[in-house]
Amino acid sequence: MREALRWLLALTVLIGTLSTAGVATAAQTGQVTDIKDQLLAIPGMSLVQEKPYTGYRYFVLNYTQPVDHRHPSKGTFQQRITVLHKDVSRPTVFYTGGYNVSTTPSRSEPTRIADANQVSLEYRYFTPSRPAPADWSKLDIWQAASDQHRVFKALKPIYTKNWIATGGSKGGMTATYFERFYPRDMDGVVAYVAPNDVVNKEDSAYDRFFTKVGTKECRDRLDAVQREALVRRDSLEKKYAAYAAENGFTFTTVGSLDKAYEAVVLDYVWGFWQYSLLSDCDTVPANAATATDDEIWTSVDTISGFSFYTDQGLDPYTPYYYQAGTQLGAPTIKFPYIEKKYLRYGYQPPRNFVPRSIPMKFQPNAMRDVDGWVRHHADHMLFVYGQNDPWGAERFAVGKGSKDSYVFTAPGLNHGANVAGLTADQKTLATARILAWAGVPATTTAQAKALAPYDAKLDRQDVQREPTLRP
Repeated sequence: MREALRWLLALTVLIGTLSTAGVATAAQTGQVTDIKDQLLAIPGMSLVQEKPYTGYRYFVLNYTQPVDHRHPSKGTFQQRITVLHKDVSRPTVFYTGGYNVSTTPSRSEPTRIADANQVSLEYRYFTPSRPAPADWSKLDIWQAASDQHRVFKALKPIYTKNWIATGGSKGGMTATYFERFYPRDMDGVVAYVAPNDVVNKEDSAYDRFFTKVGTKECRDRLDAVQREALVRRDSLEKKYAAYAAENGFTFTTVGSLDKAYEAVVLDYVWGFWQYSLLSDCDTVPANAATATDDEIWTSVDTISGFSFYTDQGLDPYTPYYYQAGTQLGAPTIKFPYIEKKYLRYGYQPPRNFVPRSIPMKFQPNAMRDVDGWVRHHADHMLFVYGQNDPWGAERFAVGKGSKDSYVFTAPGLNHGANVAGLTADQKTLATARILAWAGVPATTTAQAKALAPYDAKLDRQDVQREPTLRP
């Protein structure tokens, strides 16, 4: 075993050396000064597009990655990257969304706080960053962390100042897993609303959450609409069938229109709290029993989306559901206010949302390992959660072995919680720590504030409305 580990370490070092040697030489000799030329001098890096943005250079790139970092000779694929370049003298934020990468210039909150460069990485197996043919066994958190490690090693000779990893939701999970497997790469981690499903079969924390979130009036409204959508199943499924036929939607993966319908309806309450605020309760029908079919349909469709559990809706998220069913885990909650006669399937497992041609086997130790590591070894890590976000019911915690690490909760906020939404004292502390980790500390903690001015286009913090039961 030790011989194998020594061989693997040596190979990893060799790959990293080969990836960065060209850039290091160019930078040291002064032969390359333009940032685009420096990026394209990296072996395996190619330009897709450069987009203009005032005050920055913005690049969409492809980078050649091994399909299997343990056996790099067994095939490669092109992984999409974007670089929002400020200046090589500034720190760099490594952003991961956990899904597809946006090719529109934007800044994460830590990027604005530190006035930093930002490197954003598309998660492996989300198209177009998918090997062909796709060996799905190579889609796991270690392989993804190793993708990130290689990108960091390739870019570090250019962006030599401090680096901070960040991401929201599955992106926050990704940033955390990267730190777990490569703890020496980053100078800090800021993980937003990152779920932590340590024991996949034990989800009572979610059930408790839904008995306390918001107000009783709002909870009762939502529960009633959800139940009514199942009571009126026959009439609303006719509407669903017509909707599917009109749009060419099919249900091969989930199995039937009936299964898809129930899945959408059962996402309703969760989806409201994930994406909405307590003040949005006024948009929910006040009396579900007297509401029209169209009112019930519109409310459910607006929050859950009847298109999602179709084959066409599920297909882009196959990599997520594969990971949920093999390593990440997935929540299951109970519906005590809905009579059993109205429930045919309950919360369906990720296996139901992945084509049967793709084999899956759950690995129960993956999340336990990460959770234990964070509790005992977290160093320079900040976790931010929203008080009313269901995904925060199972969250990361830092323990006695952690150093300079924090878990904060933004009052009243949802899955879009951020540092700006924290209480004043926590916001100041979090901002000060981010600046310190980025290597540009404020004179005092009390003086800590974002270094870059707000930009309405770059810094828009809309919560992306995506399928509900995925972080």
